[in-house]
Amino acid sequence: MKAEPDTVTAPLALTPGEPAGIGPDLCVKLAQRNRKVPLVVIGDPQLLMNRANQLKLPLVVHEFDVATPHRIEPGHLTVLPVAMSRTAQPGIPNSANARYVLDTLREATSGCLDGTYSALVTGPVHKGIINDSGISFTGHTEFLANLTGGTPVMMLACPGMRVALATTHLPLREVSDAITEESLSQVISILHQDLLTRFRLPEPRILVCGLNPHAGEGGHLGAEEITLIIPVIEKLRAAGISLTGPLPADSLFTPSYLNDADAVLAMYHDQGLPVLKNQCFGKAVNITLGLNIIRTSVDHGTALDLAGSGKAGLGSLEAAIHMAWELAGRAYSG
Repeated sequence: MKAEPDTVTAPLALTPGEPAGIGPDLCVKLAQRNRKVPLVVIGDPQLLMNRANQLKLPLVVHEFDVATPHRIEPGHLTVLPVAMSRTAQPGIPNSANARYVLDTLREATSGCLDGTYSALVTGPVHKGIINDSGISFTGHTEFLANLTGGTPVMMLACPGMRVALATTHLPLREVSDAITEESLSQVISILHQDLLTRFRLPEPRILVCGLNPHAGEGGHLGAEEITLIIPVIEKLRAAGISLTGPLPADSLFTPSYLNDADAVLAMYHDQGLPVLKNQCFGKAVNITLGLNIIRTSVDHGTALDLAGSGKAGLGSLEAAIHMAWELAGRAYSG
C-alpha cells in the first residue's frame, strides 16, 4: 500500500551532501521535474544557483517558511539556508566545507525530530574529506544515530530485494570481532520490527547469510556460524521471528531463496550490497532502520567526475524521495 501525498502534513528534508559532488546537480535537476512531493533542501542557496548556472538550467530559490506553501512547480526549489565556508568547485572537494555538510545534517535531523519535516533524504557525502578536516566520521548511518538515539541498521532496497547489514563501514579484518551475540540479536530484532511497522509486512521472512565461505562448511572454513550465528537464529526463532540460515552468500542471492523472502541480512558491507547494486544500481534506496526518524538516501557516491556535467542520473534520488514519502505516510496513518 502506497501513501497518498495528502496523508503527510510536513515536507521532506533533503540534504545535498558533498558540495563538490553531484548532490547539488541532482537538486537542480529535480527542480526541473513536475513533482507531487513537497520537500525542503537544506543547504547553501548560492551553491544551488551556481550549479544551476553551470548546468544551464532555470532555478528560482525560495527561502523556507513553515507558514508558506511549498513550491513544487518546475524551476523552483524551497531552501532552508545553511552557508558554506568556501565556494564549491565541481569535482574538487574542499575540507573547509566539511563542517557545512554536517551542519546541514544536524539542521535537517533537528527538523525531523520536532516535526517540521516528515522524513530525511540525504545526498552523498565524501567521508574522506570530512575526516581530512579533522572530524571523525564513519558515515551518515552512525552520525544520524548519534543525533537521534537508537541503534542504526543499514538496509538497501530496490524492486524485488532488500539487503540489511549486520556490520556497516568496517575494515574486513574487524568484521568477525564486531559480530557478537548481542549485536546480531539486536540487528535482527530491529530489522524484523521495522519490516513489521514501517513496511507493514505481517510476517517478515528473513534470510541470514553465513559469515564464512559456504557458511563455514560445518566448521572447516570458520566456526562463527556454529558458535554464534546459529545460536542467535535459534533463540530468535523461538521468539517468533521467521529466519532461514545461515546460508552461503554465494547461493543465497538466487530466485529459489529470494522469491520466498522479504529481506536478506548480510554479515558485512561487501557481502550483500554488490549483488543488490548489480541488479538495481541507480534505482536502489539506502534506508536507515532503528532510528526514531525516517531516513532514506541514494545508493551511490559523490561522483566527483560527473559534478557540473549534467550527466548525473536522478533515478536513485527520486526512488529515495518516494520511499521516504511512502514510509512517512504509513507513519502518519498509524
